Amino acid sequence: MTTTHKQRDHERARERVEELRSQIRHHDRLYYVVHEPEIDDTEYDRLFRELIGLEKDFPRLLAPDSPTQRVAGEPVETFGAVEHRLPMLSLSNVLDTEDLRAWHARVTRLLERERFAMVCEPKIDGLAIALVYERGRLVRGATRGDGTRGEDITQNLRTIRSIPLALEVPRPPASLEVRGEVYMTGAEFERLNAERAAAGEQLYMNPRNTAAGSLRQLDPAVTASRRLDVIGYQIGWTEDGEPPDTHWQALRWLAEAGFPTSPHAVRLETIDEVADFCEAWVERRANLEYAIDGVVVKVDDLALQRELGTVGREPRWATAYKFPAEQAVTRLREIQVSVGRTGVLTPFAVLEPVIVGGAKVSVATLHNEEQVRLKDIRKGDYVIVQRAGDVIPQVIGPVLSRREGRPRRFKMPQRCPVCATPVEKHPDEAAHYCPNGNCPVQLARLVEHFTSRGAMDIEGFGERRAFLFVELTFIKSLSDIYALPQRRQELLEVDRIGKQMLDNLFANIEASKRQPLRRLLVALGIRHVGEETATALAVHFGSMEALRAASREEIEAIDGIGPIVADAVHGYLQHPEHAALIDRLAAAGVRMADETGARGGPLEGEAIVLTGALKRWSRNEAEALIKSLGGRVGSSVTRKTTFLVAGESGGAKRSKAEQLGTPIVSEEEFVALIEDREQGRAGKP
Repeated sequence: MTTTHKQRDHERARERVEELRSQIRHHDRLYYVVHEPEIDDTEYDRLFRELIGLEKDFPRLLAPDSPTQRVAGEPVETFGAVEHRLPMLSLSNVLDTEDLRAWHARVTRLLERERFAMVCEPKIDGLAIALVYERGRLVRGATRGDGTRGEDITQNLRTIRSIPLALEVPRPPASLEVRGEVYMTGAEFERLNAERAAAGEQLYMNPRNTAAGSLRQLDPAVTASRRLDVIGYQIGWTEDGEPPDTHWQALRWLAEAGFPTSPHAVRLETIDEVADFCEAWVERRANLEYAIDGVVVKVDDLALQRELGTVGREPRWATAYKFPAEQAVTRLREIQVSVGRTGVLTPFAVLEPVIVGGAKVSVATLHNEEQVRLKDIRKGDYVIVQRAGDVIPQVIGPVLSRREGRPRRFKMPQRCPVCATPVEKHPDEAAHYCPNGNCPVQLARLVEHFTSRGAMDIEGFGERRAFLFVELTFIKSLSDIYALPQRRQELLEVDRIGKQMLDNLFANIEASKRQPLRRLLVALGIRHVGEETATALAVHFGSMEALRAASREEIEAIDGIGPIVADAVHGYLQHPEHAALIDRLAAAGVRMADETGARGGPLEGEAIVLTGALKRWSRNEAEALIKSLGGRVGSSVTRKTTFLVAGESGGAKRSKAEQLGTPIVSEEEFVALIEDREQGRAGKP
């Protein structure tokens, strides 16, 4: 190659390197500082790898300020800066088992040994933090920042209840640093966004960025209200102590000291075991209450870690097996509307097909018109699409920097797209709905819901058969499901319906008659009635007869049921068409009452709220106990709350109880109260 060609190639490479550095710095700022990323991790990793490759091919272009020479991100000076004694390095990424085995082969070659243990942990998609303890007490907490300098957010971190303020070990080191990941659960993220939607505020994009923003609140009370959590994953350094010999021992010590650590971490001996573990979590991640975006693989022996050292911005002794991206960017072709079982009209996005979470996605839910307007999603936008496991894909929001022109805002249709009935909307609700109870799509969806696992659990229906039986008029009402066995011969004449299938279906229909009252209440498809509300109604009234005879006020008096839900339940049960349906279901043999169960228990009629850490029970065990004794467990303190059971700590709920004058009892007082009432019921002195 001539000198001229080399110069030309060098110049082209220089221009591309500068372009990549500029793009990466831009996206670093959006991700770490503004917390509003425009691209997903897969696209960012592609840019970063391209830059690494060019700097390797053209060494003279390598510069000290290149993003490849430091950990991405920069501290925001709103908080005081903290210098990390040891850098908080980022990890190299591997995208498949072939890359993983190549990493293992490099480590094997560097160590000149064939076997070494490795520790694997699901990689939480959160915010890395460093916590410094002196004489066992928390004195400082900081963000990762740029890896060498972070932000001092000690006061905010102290509000996270899963972070111990004092280490629970007898002889802690004089000082040490614990590293962890702060995250927000999916349930908390949905709760927070529901509050913002009700207040007409812009919705948050994802749990990771919401957790990061929550930690950077100037008011610690705001951080405390977000219910963040933490997982400890490493001891950074120790002083005047005996550090563990392995990472596995370090995790065990952290757990003993009071830190939450990953319950899914494993210590494995071979790369085959590691590869199997990583691949298994691609499917299992959907079962977690928090988001993970990969698996971290570390050499277990800390002496071997020191021997391997680091290269550039990454340790040689660890890597991250990254999952297929659960978010992607694609163009929204148009917005269409579907009709659900209760008549609710739901807008959905028709997308240019894109791979998200390992699956091709071409449609995604948009929830309702209000959500579309809050997120400012418009036809033709490039949008961020999210898919977690088997959850229906959803549009998170538009990439506003790529919007072209001034596309029109979305408006719901004025007529049902199926039956052309004029659409209605209650002023206090976000949803539009079709009021036509005979709308064929509504009935098919209702049948699908009625027979689903969480309702009457009639295996053998599903979406396809529900629509088929409605279309062929075998089902004109829910009660017709129980008349299907009498139409066996007619059904056998339908294509692809055989004798064995019908035998199984009819057996499941018969078995469904024995489902408890709460499952029937869910199955009926009453607006706003899910499993929790249905359970409360069933426990309180005990029978469909008692519930139908109840007034709207009596229904609303149940803890956790407000006026909107009470109106929906009472209105449904008093509607002549629905009353006739329930009568037909009863005549078909469907169970309409529960056994006495917890009714008459020592906590009957009590609305109890729990707060703080309990010693005797886990939170789930305590809730189950209260329900078994006839009580109701509330999620927040209201004027209907009978009393608050307070374990260790207890913040916002205790304050609310004090404000309302709600009695507060300790765990010991709660136990004594139950025992006293049990003795009174048994007639003991």
